[in-house]
Amino acid sequence: MFRTFLIVASAIFFLPIAVHAQTVDEIIAKNVQARGGVEKMKAVQSIRITGKLNAGSFRAGFMQENKRPDKVREEQIIQGLAAVQAYDGKIGWQVNPFGGRRDAELMSQDDVKGLMIDADIDGPLVDYKEKGHKAELVGHDSVEGTDCYKIKLSLKNGDVRYYFLDTDSFLELKIETQSNIRGTIQYAETYFGDYEEVKGLYYSFAFESGAKGDTNRVKFAVDKVEINVPLEDSLFSMPTVKPEAKPAGGAQ
Repeated sequence: MFRTFLIVASAIFFLPIAVHAQTVDEIIAKNVQARGGVEKMKAVQSIRITGKLNAGSFRAGFMQENKRPDKVREEQIIQGLAAVQAYDGKIGWQVNPFGGRRDAELMSQDDVKGLMIDADIDGPLVDYKEKGHKAELVGHDSVEGTDCYKIKLSLKNGDVRYYFLDTDSFLELKIETQSNIRGTIQYAETYFGDYEEVKGLYYSFAFESGAKGDTNRVKFAVDKVEINVPLEDSLFSMPTVKPEAKPAGGAQ
Protein backbone atom coordinates (compact mmCIF):
# COMPACT_ATOMS: atom_id res chain seq x y z
CA MET A 1 0.00 0.00 0.00
CA PHE A 2 2.72 2.47 1.03
CA ARG A 3 4.86 1.43 -1.97
CA THR A 4 1.88 2.06 -4.29
CA PHE A 5 1.39 5.51 -2.76
CA LEU A 6 5.06 6.36 -3.39
CA ILE A 7 4.79 5.30 -7.04
CA VAL A 8 1.64 7.37 -7.57
CA ALA A 9 3.11 10.37 -5.73
CA SER A 10 6.28 10.19 -7.79
CA ALA A 11 4.28 10.04 -11.00
CA ILE A 12 2.29 13.13 -9.99
CA PHE A 13 5.45 14.98 -8.95
CA PHE A 14 7.20 14.39 -12.26
CA LEU A 15 4.08 14.91 -14.40
CA PRO A 16 4.74 18.63 -15.08
CA ILE A 17 8.24 17.78 -16.33
CA ALA A 18 6.88 15.15 -18.70
CA VAL A 19 4.10 17.43 -19.91
CA HIS A 20 6.52 20.25 -20.67
CA ALA A 21 9.24 18.09 -22.23
CA GLN A 22 9.69 19.27 -25.80
CA THR A 23 10.21 17.06 -28.82
CA VAL A 24 12.75 17.80 -31.52
CA ASP A 25 9.95 18.78 -33.91
CA GLU A 26 8.53 21.26 -31.40
CA ILE A 27 11.94 22.86 -30.90
CA ILE A 28 12.54 23.08 -34.66
CA ALA A 29 9.09 24.64 -35.08
CA LYS A 30 10.03 27.29 -32.49
CA ASN A 31 13.30 27.93 -34.33
CA VAL A 32 11.37 28.47 -37.56
CA GLN A 33 8.97 30.81 -35.77
CA ALA A 34 11.87 32.72 -34.19
CA ARG A 35 13.38 33.24 -37.63
CA GLY A 36 10.14 34.83 -38.82
CA GLY A 37 7.73 31.98 -39.48
CA VAL A 38 7.34 29.49 -42.29
CA GLU A 39 5.02 31.67 -44.40
CA LYS A 40 7.48 34.54 -44.61
CA MET A 41 10.36 32.14 -45.21
CA LYS A 42 8.55 30.40 -48.07
CA ALA A 43 7.73 33.79 -49.61
CA VAL A 44 11.46 34.39 -50.16
CA GLN A 45 12.17 33.41 -53.76
CA SER A 46 15.66 34.89 -53.93
CA ILE A 47 18.18 36.50 -51.62
CA ARG A 48 21.50 38.30 -51.85
CA ILE A 49 23.83 38.66 -48.86
CA THR A 50 26.91 40.88 -49.12
CA GLY A 51 29.61 41.78 -46.63
CA LYS A 52 33.25 41.49 -45.67
CA LEU A 53 35.42 38.73 -44.24
CA ASN A 54 38.76 38.69 -42.54
CA ALA A 55 41.12 35.92 -41.53
CA GLY A 56 44.12 37.37 -39.79
CA SER A 57 45.72 39.80 -42.25
CA PHE A 58 43.56 38.52 -45.14
CA ARG A 59 40.62 40.74 -46.13
CA ALA A 60 38.00 40.20 -48.81
CA GLY A 61 34.45 40.98 -49.77
CA PHE A 62 31.90 38.19 -50.05
CA MET A 63 28.53 37.68 -51.65
CA GLN A 64 26.05 34.83 -51.58
CA GLU A 65 23.04 34.69 -53.89
CA ASN A 66 20.26 32.10 -53.66
CA LYS A 67 17.28 31.40 -55.86
CA ARG A 68 14.59 28.79 -55.47
CA PRO A 69 14.41 25.93 -55.76
CA ASP A 70 18.08 24.90 -55.38
CA LYS A 71 20.47 27.49 -56.75
CA VAL A 72 23.38 29.20 -55.03
CA ARG A 73 26.36 31.33 -56.05
CA GLU A 74 29.12 32.32 -53.61
CA GLU A 75 31.90 34.80 -54.32
CA GLN A 76 35.02 36.05 -52.57
CA ILE A 77 36.14 39.36 -54.05
CA ILE A 78 39.65 40.81 -53.84
CA GLN A 79 40.72 43.89 -55.81
CA GLY A 80 38.01 43.38 -58.40
CA LEU A 81 38.72 39.68 -58.92
CA ALA A 82 36.14 37.12 -57.78
CA ALA A 83 36.61 33.47 -56.86
CA VAL A 84 33.24 31.83 -57.59
CA GLN A 85 31.59 28.60 -56.51
CA ALA A 86 28.06 27.86 -57.71
CA TYR A 87 25.43 25.15 -57.87
CA ASP A 88 22.58 25.29 -60.39
CA GLY A 89 20.46 22.50 -58.93
CA LYS A 90 22.30 19.79 -60.86
CA ILE A 91 26.03 20.49 -61.03
CA GLY A 92 28.58 22.44 -59.02
CA TRP A 93 31.31 24.51 -60.64
CA GLN A 94 33.96 27.04 -59.71
CA VAL A 95 36.27 29.71 -61.05
CA ASN A 96 39.47 30.40 -59.12
CA PRO A 97 41.51 33.21 -60.70
CA PHE A 98 43.78 33.32 -57.64
CA GLY A 99 44.87 29.77 -58.44
CA GLY A 100 45.64 30.71 -62.02
CA ARG A 101 42.38 29.29 -63.40
CA ARG A 102 40.15 31.80 -65.14
CA ASP A 103 37.91 29.24 -66.84
CA ALA A 104 35.03 27.51 -65.03
CA GLU A 105 35.62 23.91 -63.97
CA LEU A 106 33.39 21.23 -62.49
CA MET A 107 33.62 20.51 -58.77
CA SER A 108 33.86 16.99 -57.38
CA GLN A 109 30.87 15.41 -55.63
CA ASP A 110 32.63 15.71 -52.26
CA ASP A 111 33.48 19.37 -52.79
CA VAL A 112 29.97 20.28 -53.95
CA LYS A 113 28.17 18.78 -50.91
CA GLY A 114 28.47 21.96 -48.86
CA LEU A 115 27.18 24.04 -51.77
CA MET A 116 24.15 21.80 -52.12
CA ILE A 117 23.27 22.46 -48.47
CA ASP A 118 23.86 26.20 -48.94
CA ALA A 119 21.51 26.05 -51.94
CA ASP A 120 18.63 25.19 -49.58
CA ILE A 121 17.26 28.71 -49.12
CA ASP A 122 15.23 27.72 -46.03
CA GLY A 123 18.01 25.70 -44.40
CA PRO A 124 18.06 21.93 -43.82
CA LEU A 125 16.05 22.02 -40.57
CA VAL A 126 12.92 23.25 -42.37
CA ASP A 127 10.89 20.28 -43.73
CA TYR A 128 13.85 18.05 -42.87
CA LYS A 129 11.85 14.82 -43.18
CA GLU A 130 10.68 15.65 -46.71
CA LYS A 131 14.32 16.38 -47.63
CA GLY A 132 15.46 12.97 -46.44
CA HIS A 133 17.27 14.15 -43.29
CA LYS A 134 16.87 12.76 -39.76
CA ALA A 135 16.72 14.96 -36.64
CA GLU A 136 17.00 14.03 -32.98
CA LEU A 137 17.26 16.01 -29.76
CA VAL A 138 20.44 14.97 -27.97
CA GLY A 139 20.05 17.16 -24.90
CA HIS A 140 21.44 20.51 -23.76
CA ASP A 141 24.86 22.10 -24.18
CA SER A 142 26.41 25.48 -23.50
CA VAL A 143 27.68 27.98 -26.08
CA GLU A 144 29.82 30.65 -24.45
CA GLY A 145 27.78 30.37 -21.25
CA THR A 146 24.34 30.26 -22.91
CA ASP A 147 22.20 27.17 -22.45
CA CYS A 148 21.21 25.61 -25.77
CA TYR A 149 19.13 22.76 -27.12
CA LYS A 150 21.42 20.46 -29.08
CA ILE A 151 19.91 18.89 -32.21
CA LYS A 152 21.67 16.26 -34.28
CA LEU A 153 20.73 16.43 -37.97
CA SER A 154 21.87 13.46 -40.05
CA LEU A 155 21.84 14.70 -43.63
CA LYS A 156 20.73 12.70 -46.62
CA ASN A 157 24.26 12.91 -48.05
CA GLY A 158 25.76 11.17 -45.00
CA ASP A 159 27.17 14.26 -43.28
CA VAL A 160 26.09 15.29 -39.78
CA ARG A 161 25.26 18.70 -38.33
CA TYR A 162 24.76 19.66 -34.69
CA TYR A 163 22.57 22.72 -34.12
CA PHE A 164 22.86 24.64 -30.86
CA LEU A 165 19.65 26.65 -30.35
CA ASP A 166 19.36 29.25 -27.60
CA THR A 167 16.78 27.94 -25.10
CA ASP A 168 15.33 31.47 -24.80
CA SER A 169 15.34 32.81 -28.37
CA PHE A 170 15.48 29.43 -30.21
CA LEU A 171 17.89 30.99 -32.72
CA GLU A 172 21.11 29.25 -33.81
CA LEU A 173 24.17 30.17 -31.76
CA LYS A 174 26.43 27.51 -33.25
CA ILE A 175 26.46 24.76 -35.88
CA GLU A 176 29.02 21.96 -35.84
CA THR A 177 29.54 19.92 -39.01
CA GLN A 178 31.05 16.52 -39.74
CA SER A 179 31.76 16.09 -43.45
CA ASN A 180 33.25 13.12 -45.27
CA ILE A 181 35.64 14.61 -47.83
CA ARG A 182 37.56 12.08 -49.92
CA GLY A 183 37.39 9.47 -47.19
CA THR A 184 38.39 11.79 -44.35
CA ILE A 185 36.03 13.19 -41.72
CA GLN A 186 36.46 16.95 -41.41
CA TYR A 187 35.08 18.83 -38.40
CA ALA A 188 34.08 22.49 -38.57
CA GLU A 189 31.99 24.92 -36.56
CA THR A 190 30.27 28.24 -37.11
CA TYR A 191 29.22 30.71 -34.42
CA PHE A 192 26.32 33.11 -35.05
CA GLY A 193 25.43 36.48 -33.52
CA ASP A 194 24.04 39.98 -34.13
CA TYR A 195 20.66 38.87 -35.43
CA GLU A 196 18.78 41.61 -37.25
CA GLU A 197 15.30 41.76 -38.78
CA VAL A 198 14.91 42.14 -42.54
CA LYS A 199 11.33 42.26 -43.85
CA GLY A 200 10.07 40.21 -40.91
CA LEU A 201 12.84 37.61 -41.03
CA TYR A 202 15.89 37.36 -38.78
CA TYR A 203 19.41 36.87 -40.13
CA SER A 204 22.78 36.68 -38.41
CA PHE A 205 24.84 39.74 -39.38
CA ALA A 206 28.05 38.46 -37.75
CA PHE A 207 29.37 34.91 -37.79
CA GLU A 208 32.68 33.10 -37.47
CA SER A 209 33.70 29.84 -39.07
CA GLY A 210 36.66 27.49 -38.86
CA ALA A 211 37.92 24.04 -37.95
CA LYS A 212 36.40 22.70 -34.74
CA GLY A 213 38.35 23.90 -31.72
CA ASP A 214 40.43 26.39 -33.70
CA THR A 215 40.19 29.90 -32.28
CA ASN A 216 41.59 31.42 -35.49
CA ARG A 217 38.24 31.55 -37.24
CA VAL A 218 37.26 33.45 -40.38
CA LYS A 219 35.08 36.39 -39.33
CA PHE A 220 32.18 37.48 -41.53
CA ALA A 221 30.38 40.84 -41.19
CA VAL A 222 27.20 41.21 -43.23
CA ASP A 223 26.55 44.64 -44.72
CA LYS A 224 23.25 43.99 -46.46
CA VAL A 225 20.56 41.32 -46.90
CA GLU A 226 18.33 41.82 -49.95
CA ILE A 227 15.20 39.70 -50.33
CA ASN A 228 13.43 38.83 -53.58
CA VAL A 229 15.99 40.56 -55.79
CA PRO A 230 15.83 39.69 -59.52
CA LEU A 231 18.44 37.00 -60.24
CA GLU A 232 18.85 35.45 -63.68
CA ASP A 233 19.27 31.68 -63.90
CA SER A 234 22.42 32.27 -65.95
CA LEU A 235 24.18 33.51 -62.79
CA PHE A 236 24.15 29.94 -61.47
CA SER A 237 24.89 28.12 -64.75
CA MET A 238 28.41 27.04 -65.60
CA PRO A 239 29.88 29.34 -68.26
CA THR A 240 30.86 27.64 -71.50
CA VAL A 241 34.46 27.96 -72.59
CA LYS A 242 34.60 29.62 -75.99
CA PRO A 243 37.05 28.01 -78.43
CA GLU A 244 39.94 30.19 -79.45
CA ALA A 245 39.45 31.83 -82.85
CA LYS A 246 41.78 30.63 -85.59
CA PRO A 247 44.01 33.26 -87.17
CA ALA A 248 42.68 34.61 -90.47
CA GLY A 249 44.29 32.92 -93.44
CA GLY A 250 45.67 30.15 -91.29
CA ALA A 251 46.18 26.59 -92.48
CA GLN A 252 43.02 24.56 -92.99
